[in-house]
Amino acid sequence: MLYNDFQDLKLSALGFGAMRLPLDTQGKIDQAELDRMVDAAMAAGVNYYDTAYPYHGGLSEVALCASLARYPRESWHLADKFPGHQNVKGVKHFVPEEVFEDQLRKCGVEYFDFYLLHNVNESSLAWYANPDNHYMDYFLAQKAAGRIRHLGFSCHAAPAGLERFLALYGEHMEFCQIQLNYLDWTLQDAEQKVSILRAAGIPVWVMEPVRGGRLAHFDEATEAKLRAARPDESIPAWAFRWLRTVPKPTMILSGMSNLAQMQDNLKTFSEDRPLSGEELALLDEVAASLARLIPCTGCRYCCAGCPKHLDIPTMLAMANDMAVSASFNTVARYTALGEGKHAGDCISCGQCVRACPQKIDVPAELRRLDECMRGQKTWEEICAERAAAAEALKKAAK
Repeated sequence: MLYNDFQDLKLSALGFGAMRLPLDTQGKIDQAELDRMVDAAMAAGVNYYDTAYPYHGGLSEVALCASLARYPRESWHLADKFPGHQNVKGVKHFVPEEVFEDQLRKCGVEYFDFYLLHNVNESSLAWYANPDNHYMDYFLAQKAAGRIRHLGFSCHAAPAGLERFLALYGEHMEFCQIQLNYLDWTLQDAEQKVSILRAAGIPVWVMEPVRGGRLAHFDEATEAKLRAARPDESIPAWAFRWLRTVPKPTMILSGMSNLAQMQDNLKTFSEDRPLSGEELALLDEVAASLARLIPCTGCRYCCAGCPKHLDIPTMLAMANDMAVSASFNTVARYTALGEGKHAGDCISCGQCVRACPQKIDVPAELRRLDECMRGQKTWEEICAERAAAAEALKKAAK
């Protein structure tokens, strides 16, 4: 296992993210499979495990820590998060004291090695910045009491929003977790965010290294090019190699959902194999070909407040499938969603847009999907429309 230094600690370069844990046939967390994954991770030297209050409907903390409890507490570092990003209109106000004590109880621990203010973005910044909420006062007090060893934050804000947060609380932040991969390096200004954090002396943690799985599978031609360049590497390994070659973060979190994914990642992180200039250029080509896709990572934050209870991430994934290659199978899956659960049932209330870390105009994308599925437009026309809209936004920003 590769390791990186963080203050007086040696952290495994790979961290186990618990947002997408294995599920059984009933859709519940598969504890036996999770135990096998944790066993493999611990045996390989992974010592960083990341969960959050909302993951898996509040059950991720319980399941992950039940598995970790089989090992000595000093052998693993646990990261958890305060859901301040969910304190938006229509959602319950989460009180730090209540949430933190509940998290310690659910995790069965007396302290968190790492604790984050979750998903600082343009919508949640007002909550985090409001001194009347006493967020920072409370968590700094917990750190002073030894119940938080290291305090940081995760951020989906644009560079300007990141700078605003750092101006408020940067002196107290020991690390920052951002969405970082070779697609978002330019698509979501991740390069600028890394620059901002390094200028502030704040170590970088990575989430979404393979973009919710989008960088783990490609069309046959693209995968053939990657395999020709590195026959002994898996497709996801390229994303991790890019991170270790270019931004070189302190921590890379991967949300693994089965033992096979865990084993593949453990193999990748067993040795450092930086990418060459030619290989980096190849990934630039791949990123350029993906830039037209909807940047959904499947986090499902949009689903919690949807008044129509639509499975938005699934439909956006279908839209991306259609953009890559129109398929009868995709149409069949779309039809199977059932009455009242299709893209055309969206009422454009905007709740999903406010919740989306990726700033996706979800109602517009669902409208386009609906038009395609009803035969009003071809997917090529829809992709051209999306490209034109994106170009218009860029010009307006200038």
